[in-house]
Amino acid sequence: LKMSWFWFYLPLHLLMAACLCHSIKAPTTSSQQSFQTDLFNFYHSLILADGKETTIHLLKDIPKRYYFALEEGRALAPFTITVTPCDVPIEWSILVHKASATFLGKTARGDHNTQEVSKSQKAPSMVSTIFNYKGNSVETYMGMSSHSALYMLEFLSTERDTHITVYLTTDTTSGHLYPELPMDPRIDVIGTGHTTVTLTWKHSPSVLQNRENIQYCLLVNVKHNYKSLCAAETAIRSSGMKLPPTLALSLSPYLLEPQQVMILSNSELSIINKASSGEVRQICVGAKNTYTVPNLSPSTQYYFDVFVVNLLTNASAAYTGTFARTLEEPEPKVMELKDGKVIQVVLDGKKQKFYSLQYQARHKKIQFTFQLCRGQVRVHITKNGKTVASENISGLRYFSLKGKLLDTYLVQLRSTEESNSSVKVQVSPRFHKPLFPLLPESLKIKSFSKLRTCNSVTIAWLGTQEESKYCVYKKRIEEDEVWMELRSADRCSGPQSRHKSEKVLCKYFYDINLQRAVTTETIKGLDAGTLYLFDVYLFGPSGIPVRYHSKVVKTRKKC
Repeated sequence: LKMSWFWFYLPLHLLMAACLCHSIKAPTTSSQQSFQTDLFNFYHSLILADGKETTIHLLKDIPKRYYFALEEGRALAPFTITVTPCDVPIEWSILVHKASATFLGKTARGDHNTQEVSKSQKAPSMVSTIFNYKGNSVETYMGMSSHSALYMLEFLSTERDTHITVYLTTDTTSGHLYPELPMDPRIDVIGTGHTTVTLTWKHSPSVLQNRENIQYCLLVNVKHNYKSLCAAETAIRSSGMKLPPTLALSLSPYLLEPQQVMILSNSELSIINKASSGEVRQICVGAKNTYTVPNLSPSTQYYFDVFVVNLLTNASAAYTGTFARTLEEPEPKVMELKDGKVIQVVLDGKKQKFYSLQYQARHKKIQFTFQLCRGQVRVHITKNGKTVASENISGLRYFSLKGKLLDTYLVQLRSTEESNSSVKVQVSPRFHKPLFPLLPESLKIKSFSKLRTCNSVTIAWLGTQEESKYCVYKKRIEEDEVWMELRSADRCSGPQSRHKSEKVLCKYFYDINLQRAVTTETIKGLDAGTLYLFDVYLFGPSGIPVRYHSKVVKTRKKC
């Protein structure tokens, strides 16, 4: 870095004077004390703390300088400095001011863009650059001086405003702030699937010694690898996800799903679910050194980083990141539809995948019939690759289509709920006799509150202009069963799934005038103050039933 020697020497000599004043134990005059106090107040923010990780914010193209002095009176004074860029590459240098010293130093890593200077400076008050580096990797410098010396660190960001962390320590005997990496810090990909990638890595010595407080955390994204946890946290914030200012990653198996991460900060817990494309997904896996990443997208390249994290201090060390591409998704199986045949399809709500049915027309006019049995279903129909219908269905739905002989229709079905859905599907020439009965305007069952007694209930439902058979069933239920009964009801199932004791009656009726196509029924022999679930089944000429919407009614307690 280009240095202004004047600005180095001025604070340097003032700091040395301050250090000398601070080390003198003889009485000082009030003016000396005042000078000493003013110096330390002025330079307090520039002195790098020993044994503590310091966060430094850098403005673009504005260098920032920090100082530290090695303890006087020691034959050899070892020290290490670790700098972690949290975003863009930075430049940083170490300069030393010493009267006479034989300096020995080396970097912890042999990067090609790291320069080291080892000189003997015998002239008094000489300043020399002993180390400089440019990049975004975590870099550690280890040095040792035979005499007291004053050091300056200068940091510069030329791309944009950013922040870094700096850790200085002169105590090399009481352990490391950062967890140790193994001799081989690579991550190996041992398996890939359509939606999963299995990774393994060699154990950190720190994890083997302290499994409770030091664990592995995995980061997954589709952009690039991260060289530090600090850089990953910056990326998460920039993607719009809210994170606490000081965070530590932790794993709690009984709280978290595999696709979630718990962030612990000042005793505050928050859960981040699987991130959307472009964001960073964080997964802490405890002391395991093999993990299968779930819920990935097929045919997508992902980047994986593993960090060994001290949960007490949030200090971390990064393994060498890797990447892998998931396998291509296999072509979905397509089932052939045949004229007049009814099939029932169960759709997986969790996977949210389309189920495909294909039909080749043998007539110009055809009709698709869909009967929703459970849940919510989206139907998408194409003819020779062009969309002809697309909507969410409920109850019974018909699609009458016109085309040419041998037109190819593709029906795609998908559950729109997280729970499973099911639907019955039939295709037939339009002029064929309909498989399902003619339906009334509404499939709701109405009850009359004023006609309720302690042992009877009166219900009503709509009919049609076509004579059909209607069967009524009842079931006694408890208060806490109502929601589940209504939710899980299979609207495609017929009376054959019901117990014989639940059958109340069957009757035929119709009316040419739709305004009068209504029937009522009073069900007797009920218990007082009791909930009952009532169902009505409509049977058409083909014998396939359609179930009305269930109705829950409670008899009166007192009469």
